[in-house]
Amino acid sequence: MKRKIAAAAAIAATLLGAAACGSNSDEDAPTTSASGKVDGAGKTLKVWLMVDAQSAWKSVVDDASKRFTDATGAQVNVEYQQWANHLTKLDATLAGSDVPDVVELGNTEFPKYVFSGAFGAINPADYENSGSWLQGLKGACDFEGQTYCVPYYAGARVLIYRTDLLKKVGAEAPKTYDEFLQTAEKVQASEKANGKFGAVYMPGQYWYAAMSWVKSTGGDIAKQEGDKWVGQLSQPASIEGLQRWVDLAKKYSKADPTKNENDQANTFAQGTAAMFYGNAWEQGAAEEIKKDPNDPNSPMVATKVKGKLAAAPMPEVPSFLGGSNLGITEKSQQKELAAQWIKAFTDSTSMAGLVKANALPNATALLDKAAADNPKIAPAALAAKNSWFPPNAEKWADVEKGAILQTMLTDVLTGKKSVADGAKWADDQINSTLNES
Repeated sequence: MKRKIAAAAAIAATLLGAAACGSNSDEDAPTTSASGKVDGAGKTLKVWLMVDAQSAWKSVVDDASKRFTDATGAQVNVEYQQWANHLTKLDATLAGSDVPDVVELGNTEFPKYVFSGAFGAINPADYENSGSWLQGLKGACDFEGQTYCVPYYAGARVLIYRTDLLKKVGAEAPKTYDEFLQTAEKVQASEKANGKFGAVYMPGQYWYAAMSWVKSTGGDIAKQEGDKWVGQLSQPASIEGLQRWVDLAKKYSKADPTKNENDQANTFAQGTAAMFYGNAWEQGAAEEIKKDPNDPNSPMVATKVKGKLAAAPMPEVPSFLGGSNLGITEKSQQKELAAQWIKAFTDSTSMAGLVKANALPNATALLDKAAADNPKIAPAALAAKNSWFPPNAEKWADVEKGAILQTMLTDVLTGKKSVADGAKWADDQINSTLNES
């Protein structure tokens, strides 16, 4: 596969008298440097950040912008975006000429824009801690030997559990996967009088969890072989992990096999399970839910599990990270200034500020200190050390949109297909989707 050549490079080639400009290898694409001094006097950088930064760590944004202005003389105009419409707004903006210089996107949102040539290449070596950037963030930035974004912050999935129910059976947070299963067995036996109780709440279409189990045994979803993508779910290592997840869900979960994880915190809040695998923030969501789920401004009310929850890394299972990256738009006329601002906003000083605001920093080298400095995020920080990212394929979004993995998981859990047959079916669907011309 080839990525469309960056607009700036195409213009340069035209000026050099190139006969034609079509596509080129990413290895030939120019990179924007974030090293050295840049004179930005009289200029203003336009930055798009998501509203989370405004509500949770605006002081970090302001500090990085001040340091940037002191170093370059340029001003910064930060525009905060809403998650509900940011991609629609970005698409419309990128089609014009008045574009933001720096854009934040979720890590799973970035690949589409990398493949379409919307962002320019950067030099990772210019950025602090780039040698240990979290793979679950960095994976979205890499394509054909180049890097197109900078990891910003993350949130990790962890094991969230009822301290009272574990204490009742003499158990603590499990340190190994075998201990996790033993704990589930003990709690399930202890609560067997409640026919609605399952030791582990695991929705059947929770593909982020299922694929984490696949990764835990050395399996994979798909890999690139030459110019083609090849599904890997029917390979032995993947089958082993998938079977472990299926066994867990069938034995210990009473969750609907046709349901996803989007409402799992609210369901867990009803008190019919002892453990679930979720984003770290879902612990708070389970303890207190909105009085009216359809009204985001309704008051929070305590649930049956209020004050009874704790979190720990899921032992021996790598975490799929949520989070964001930062990119420099290809149409930006101020790429070097943009790189300088991102450099300031992602350095160790800014990462320390994010940690205080309960976000995970962007590099594994910073996670131990983050866990020590903020015990609230310690479980997630430890879980983030081992993270993964979906196949960085141009059409991966179509796999998600087509619910291929979700359908496979439901088919297996409901007995419609065996694990092997479900994995083979998913591989076939993945192959045809990722390699569609």
